[in-house]
Amino acid sequence: MARDVEAQDPAEYAERPDPSSADGVVPGRVRLAYGFGSVSTAVKNAAFAYLLLYYNQVVGIPATIVSTAIAATLVVDALVDPFIGRWSDMTRTSIGRRHPFILGSAIPTAIFFLLIWLPPGGLSPTQTGIWIFAIASITRIAVSAYDIPSTAMVPELTSDYADRTRLFSLRFWFGYVGTFAFVALSLTFFFVETPEHPVGQLNPEGYIKFAVSGAILMAVAILVCGLGTMSQIPRMRQADERPAARGTWRTHLREMFTAFRSRAFLAIFGFGVLKLTAIGLTGALALYFNTYIFDLGAKQIAVLALEAVTAATLAAPLAPVFSREFGKKRTAMATAVLGILVSVTPLVLTYFGLFLPAGHSLLVPALLVQGTISGSLIAISLINTSSMLADVVDDYAVRTGQHSSGVFFSASSFMQQCSAALGVFVAGLVLTAAGFPEKVDPSTVSRTAELSLIAHYVPTVLSLWLGGVLILLFYDIDQKRHRANVDRLREVAAKERMRETENAGGSPPTF
Repeated sequence: MARDVEAQDPAEYAERPDPSSADGVVPGRVRLAYGFGSVSTAVKNAAFAYLLLYYNQVVGIPATIVSTAIAATLVVDALVDPFIGRWSDMTRTSIGRRHPFILGSAIPTAIFFLLIWLPPGGLSPTQTGIWIFAIASITRIAVSAYDIPSTAMVPELTSDYADRTRLFSLRFWFGYVGTFAFVALSLTFFFVETPEHPVGQLNPEGYIKFAVSGAILMAVAILVCGLGTMSQIPRMRQADERPAARGTWRTHLREMFTAFRSRAFLAIFGFGVLKLTAIGLTGALALYFNTYIFDLGAKQIAVLALEAVTAATLAAPLAPVFSREFGKKRTAMATAVLGILVSVTPLVLTYFGLFLPAGHSLLVPALLVQGTISGSLIAISLINTSSMLADVVDDYAVRTGQHSSGVFFSASSFMQQCSAALGVFVAGLVLTAAGFPEKVDPSTVSRTAELSLIAHYVPTVLSLWLGGVLILLFYDIDQKRHRANVDRLREVAAKERMRETENAGGSPPTF
């Protein structure tokens, strides 16, 4: 049963140093290094959005096989991610409990990301699906080994309500900019148009360069994050050195399931799974919309990738302001609803024949502006929900005495994986339901097929977003409650330091 921190013996509180040690200002260079690490996850998410297009339209594998193979990796995530989080929480080394995982994941992530784009020749569609499942699963485990410990560092770097949002804002900004840089680079220099492949993003030769550059960029981003934040290890919480506190696997399982019963956590988790599935769906089908409905070439799509930078640049400074003025929960909900409504507007107008036609000189600028507005609103929502999860860690620590940030942020990693897996799975279902053809020349796609794709996509993505927003209504931690939680954790930690001083035969510190 959960215990209130104030009611327990302070000596049982297993996390050191105390939360107040995270009150200092995180140096600018550390913030930049931490933020840059998100480029790795951004590259993976951006690349997985191309995975369906590559195997379906370039290789010629049915969309249902590709999307099912990718979605099946969620089973692996559901089993592995919580254990990575718990393992990180309990690890005790000379470089802390997060950095061994971060630094150790760089090379495996790069290797397996590269392999997923290099399937062996002569495989049947079913065998190719098995290959996708196996390599994608290993890739996602490697990514989780970085992503879970790195996000779990935030509540250990700072306990301030607004500063956590600022730190996540920087992380998301680098993620969006990394997405733009990687996609723009690929579309401009890798996916080039040739007489045999007039549509650059369908040129198979470009995917080799795409895979190699992505693998290198992911490894570099992870190493920059790990090495750049090592100076903060002394002021971050460490696992308890007492073996008894580590417990058995049965104890670990019980504590993980206890953490996942938190109402605030379940609200964020439900919202996160649905919203990131919707984002993955949008990312996968955006390539279809731009290629087959708006008839855009690779360089034009590269221009649209700029919306990631403009959206992130708007969202990064606005997210902390909105959370301070309106609260994180209200901000996350309102910006999510507004963002998805703006996002689907061009497609709805196209369905009714009211939007700019393919080839119009203002089509790309209009889509860029629309994408910037919707992207910035959605980014503000994502930043605030990430910061809300960091507040859940402290709330759980107050109730139980366990500061299990790794366990909670393993759920965050799982939600991120939903973007690449479940989102692609739903995209495959939408393509199949719409009757969209495989390995087809864009010039031969009928108007009926285009409208059917829009008609199946828009209701699906709206349902996912709005369903997630309704679930977030159950989140119950506001700024006042968070501040009370931090104060109570400081009080317990102060008692613990005083007890340690007395046991060592010294005199209590004066305040």
